Amino acid sequence: MMFLPQSRALFTLFPSCKCNGRSSRTITFSVFLGLFLYCCVENEAALVLPNNETIPAVFVFGDSIVDPGNNNNLLTIAKGNFLPYGRDFKYGPTGRFSNGRVPSDFIAEEFGVKDLVPAYLDPKLTIQDLLTGVSFASGAAGYDPITNQLANVISLPGQLDLFKESITKIKSAVGEEKAATIISKAIYIVVCGSNDVANTYFATPIRRPHYDFNSYTDFAASYAQQFLQELYGLGARRIGLLGLPPIGCVPSQRTIGGGKNRDCYDHENELARLFNDKLSGVVESLKATYNLPDTKIIFLDIYYPLLSLIENGAKYGFKVFNKGCCGTGLLEASIFCNPLSIPLSCPDASIYVFWDGYHPSEKAYSILVPTIINMHVSEFF
Repeated sequence: MMFLPQSRALFTLFPSCKCNGRSSRTITFSVFLGLFLYCCVENEAALVLPNNETIPAVFVFGDSIVDPGNNNNLLTIAKGNFLPYGRDFKYGPTGRFSNGRVPSDFIAEEFGVKDLVPAYLDPKLTIQDLLTGVSFASGAAGYDPITNQLANVISLPGQLDLFKESITKIKSAVGEEKAATIISKAIYIVVCGSNDVANTYFATPIRRPHYDFNSYTDFAASYAQQFLQELYGLGARRIGLLGLPPIGCVPSQRTIGGGKNRDCYDHENELARLFNDKLSGVVESLKATYNLPDTKIIFLDIYYPLLSLIENGAKYGFKVFNKGCCGTGLLEASIFCNPLSIPLSCPDASIYVFWDGYHPSEKAYSILVPTIINMHVSEFF
């Protein structure tokens, strides 16, 4: 049901995409997404923004999926600033939880801003870096306040504080008027929620005895709504909220809850889907509240595109979908994917959907991000 409106958007954006000589309009939707992904990767078409718009900056909030190194100097186990992280990245291990680039980098590239989105807390950050966008994201963060406390990372309210600080710096550099233009015309991406499911609800007894699936997702989504309202209050007008992935299908969660065959952990996926329903509802509520021409708040679905990649990976050159490249690929992530993991790690991460036990590979991101942005680009304008 969630796919139907998206399919119409895809047909509008890519009316003549052909695969193997067949028009995508003649293909049933059960295979459409996979074929669309294939077409986009093969054609590598540049993103054309409506009305020849120019995006001045991309600002990013959330967790390890889009953290390029803000956790590097925190007292936390949620770090990736050592090998084999960054082994396929030209700058080496910067703190990105990947073998290469992460979604925030691909998003900025898709919108024509720049190739890499640096960490706001990078000591080498320049004012030009800041003017074109940074990431405030912190690996292992969540909407649930306890999620951040468990990992000792920067909460979403803490990330907003950093954004407020950055606004002051931008105003000092370019003046009030130019700063207002940058802030209002920028793209804002929020990526969060997976750690609430895997690390807080299922991995600890803190919330589960007091909340069922429905009440917990209501509880966590209320914090998402509060965050988005405050972000809007600071001047953000083009906001993309990324939903949760099929977290039960990532390698570590298969190992933990997938039984002897390491199938997807169905209970986690069920909670993730319900969480996505609540987040989508938050977006619809805010759109109704801020019903202004210059305000665009969009829910971006990652659940089904990533699931399609896992289930149809061979179409894009993937050979392994249930293990990560790092170490044994069964559990390792963060500090457990470290230099000692190098001898056991795969030689070619590009044939793996997942880089480590929790995070997709750069190759997977390079397919997923352009697909998702293309599906929704017109909604930002």
